[in-house]
Formats: sequence, structure tokens, C-alpha cells
Amino acid sequence: MTVHFIGAGPGASDLITVRGLKLIQSCPVCLYAGSLVPEELVKAAPAGALVIDTAPLHLDQIIEEMKQAHAQGQDVARVHSGDPSVYGAIAEQMRKLDALDIPYDVCPGVPAFAAAAAALKTEFTLPEIAQTVIITRTTMKASAMPVGEELEKLGASKATLAIHLSIRNLGYIERALTPHYGADCPVVVAYRVTWPDELFIFGTLSTIAKKVREAKITRTALVLVGPVLGHNDFRDSALYDKNHEHVLRVKKKVKKTVAP
Repeated sequence: MTVHFIGAGPGASDLITVRGLKLIQSCPVCLYAGSLVPEELVKAAPAGALVIDTAPLHLDQIIEEMKQAHAQGQDVARVHSGDPSVYGAIAEQMRKLDALDIPYDVCPGVPAFAAAAAALKTEFTLPEIAQTVIITRTTMKASAMPVGEELEKLGASKATLAIHLSIRNLGYIERALTPHYGADCPVVVAYRVTWPDELFIFGTLSTIAKKVREAKITRTALVLVGPVLGHNDFRDSALYDKNHEHVLRVKKKVKKTVAP
């Protein structure tokens, strides 16, 4: 048997990968994070499958379900939101499985920041505006940020920031980033991206906290910060510049074919 850690994507049930959906459809045991994964996805589990919402369970209880499945030779679909490599809390599960000699693998998913960019019809890396995206969070109740990863330091890069798990920390975000980005730097708060109640709140570092309070958003939101947001004054990339040659495009006649 194998425990399959599956990234379910940001929320919309059709944004899971084909591989991820096939794994859910084939596994007789499905453990999913019910507060973040749409129930429609786990309904794809095969008839008679054991489907468990792990939201009320602690780590040892989750591992116990995996142990029982292992003893019975049953594959497990362990479904997480977004892409499990980012704030997926899978590392501690894999460490436990290693100790138990239970095999596992990981199926990636669409991360929330990518889904937000798609919904906003924007690109987080614009030529000569920003070429770096930093995925981060701020210190909250769960755990402190490592030394050197504070927003005050990350903000010095002036990169595009995708700040997770920090919607209640907007005051700190404003104080930490204003010296680097300026009070009028664009900010977008993306609430439950791709879910039916998706909401985007647009503002600046100086205005976003008030707007979020008025909208009464307190969880499940991503804070995006950077000059690329809504920026139209940038040079075209070299990738498609007619005067730019690279190994896949030299000055010769373009070959066109018709698919069979």
C-alpha cells in the first residue's frame, strides 16, 4: 500500500490535477482536510471507501488511520488543500510514516497564490518591475518565524509577496513593509480563491486593513503585496521580442503543422 499526499488545489473541484483525482478515485481510504478541501472532491472516492474528515483529529490520530490502512493493505488518499509543499503540514506526517516504514508519495497541486494570479489576470513577475515571488507568512499563534525571515528583512527585496496565514496581522504588515514599498503600494487580499464565495479586496498598504475589517474577513485569505499588482507600465519581455534569438527560435521560416 501507499499513502498518497495529494494537493487538491485552492478550492474549485476542477482545479485538482488529473493524477490527483485518479488517486482519490482509486483509494479505498480517503483522509481529507475538511475545512479547506471541497467535499465534492472526496465524493470521487470509490464506492464503499472509508472517507474521514481530519479537521478535528490530531497528528497521532491521523497516523493511526494510516497504520490501520497499512495493516489491511489499503492505499490512502491524504488530501490537502493547495499544493502540499507550502504550509501543507505534511513533513511531520511523512516523518512519522518513515519511522513506521509505511511508503508514501506526493502529488502536487495548484497553490493559492497561482490561482489568485489567474483570477486577477495578472503576472507576479513583470520585466524590470519584479522578478521574484516570496511565499511567506508572519508570526501568529501557531509558530514564530525563523530569525532572518521577518517581513522587515524580506521586504527589503521589494519582490512580490504572497503572505499566507496573516489576515489578522495586517497592521504589522503595513508597519513592516511601508518603509520598503511605500504607503501607496498596491495590496490585494484574496479570500477563498476559486470557491463560490471568492472575494478580492483591493487597497494599498495604508488602506487595506480598514477595508478588510469592513468586509469582516478573518481567515482563509491570502495577502498579496507588490508594485506588479495592477501595473501596466512595463517593458515587454525578451522572450517573444522579434529581435531576440534563442535556441528554440532562430531567424528562419516558422514551421506549422495540422494535428491529425
